[in-house]
Amino acid sequence: MNIHPMWKTYPELAKELNNTLMLMENSVNLKNKDVEEAVLSMIHSGGKLLRPAYQLLFSQFGEKREPKKAVALAAAIELLHTATLIHDDIVDDADIRRSLPTIRSQFGNSTAVYAGDYLFVSCFKLLADYSSSLKSIQLNSRSMEKILSGELGQMDNRYNLEMTINQYLENISGKTAELFSLSCFVGAYESGTSERFAKNCGKIGENIGIAFQIIDDVLDYTQTPEQIGKPVLEDVRQGIYSLPLLYALEEGREALLPYLEKGEALTDTETNKVYELVHSFNGVAKAQKLAEKYTQQALKGINKLPETSTDAKNQLLVITQAILARTN
Repeated sequence: MNIHPMWKTYPELAKELNNTLMLMENSVNLKNKDVEEAVLSMIHSGGKLLRPAYQLLFSQFGEKREPKKAVALAAAIELLHTATLIHDDIVDDADIRRSLPTIRSQFGNSTAVYAGDYLFVSCFKLLADYSSSLKSIQLNSRSMEKILSGELGQMDNRYNLEMTINQYLENISGKTAELFSLSCFVGAYESGTSERFAKNCGKIGENIGIAFQIIDDVLDYTQTPEQIGKPVLEDVRQGIYSLPLLYALEEGREALLPYLEKGEALTDTETNKVYELVHSFNGVAKAQKLAEKYTQQALKGINKLPETSTDAKNQLLVITQAILARTN
């Protein structure tokens, strides 16, 4: 069982992340062994485990931290994240994720829906067993609602050539940032910090999540399919317009519209042209600048955190700077 090599520098955190993966694996027990194997392969498909890592690090700010409980809550959050990815792939008709076949491409949409639903159930079983109060379960429920709202917002705006930057930010606040926010809040709150302190941690997580998603969208315009593990600009064909494209539309609407109006009929040559136009109209540069703004807000919040004997604050600074400066 291998976690991402980025955690080698942090042996204690790496140990807890390994325990998180083991608990996730032990939570999956399906009668259909083919689907079980597919779910397990997704759990072990090389994800960075960022959300559980943040949950575990923020749990170190509380005086009542219980390692077993912290790991269980980290596993619950990553099971929730994995479930949303499976359902994402169904909505997007995606065949590849992290350079591996998706569950829907292997077993069909119906089986993938049930696999995702099963992980939601597994998540709440862990929460029910380990949360100290109903607060965390309530927050997870609200988070699922916000995630769904973000996903629905994205669906509602497919092929919407009038989509605004604010609509994009609202969608990713639910779709991506909410789980980062939840991880940081639950980590702090369930280890005995005040609710006010935990809410500040949640705000840090929200800023991290927004910056993370913007950078993800920038990578679509700076990486090859092999580097990011999925087809480049597939989202544009599906009518999902991310921040670099929205910024480019502000300057180069007339040049881009003839391509975007083709929708799914866009050829590879035409998507390459969109790629070039987004760069020439400064869409990528502007998106990177906004990502930097949210990154700085996140780092400012972390800098205000108290020092801990476990060096959690410094680890949060280093890890956050690293993932928000990534190029793949």
